[in-house]
Amino acid sequence: MQSSFSWRLVLRALIAALVVAFVVFRLAPGESRADSMPVPVEGPTSVLSIATETGVYPYNVEVADTEKTRELGLMYRREMPRDHGMLFDMKRTGEATFWMHDTLISLDIVFIGEDGRVVSIAPDARPRSDSLIPSGPPVRFVLELNADQARYIKLKVGDRISHPVIDRIARKVAG
Repeated sequence: MQSSFSWRLVLRALIAALVVAFVVFRLAPGESRADSMPVPVEGPTSVLSIATETGVYPYNVEVADTEKTRELGLMYRREMPRDHGMLFDMKRTGEATFWMHDTLISLDIVFIGEDGRVVSIAPDARPRSDSLIPSGPPVRFVLELNADQARYIKLKVGDRISHPVIDRIARKVAG
């Protein structure tokens, strides 16, 4: 009887320890929250070119041209190749405002007019920030690149960005 009693006690202690471990690891802050985030789905890419005074730089971009893809953007991505980005077609020209709430990587946000010219740049947008990032002047497109890319290619207001989606609208504007 004595050994039966001690095994029950050990079994109860083991079950209690497992329950505590489950609760602690399931509810712990930090990495466990990131692990429970939705898995981002990468879409097809196409080539976008940025012409600056230092050269022409190609990037493979996903195009966010629906309400759903614009809303999701690059959220939940843990990394992105240096030569990749996301081009947002806002479908109309006006002020655009972005935020980094569930974005895990730092980005340069490039605001682009309907003529394909850069109108403003928000460098090094901080991950997981709820601060609003306004375009300033009206824009039709927004490009998100890895942080420091704008500085690396010496991007400035007035530089030209070329992509089939942008070029189609720019030709209409030019007449």
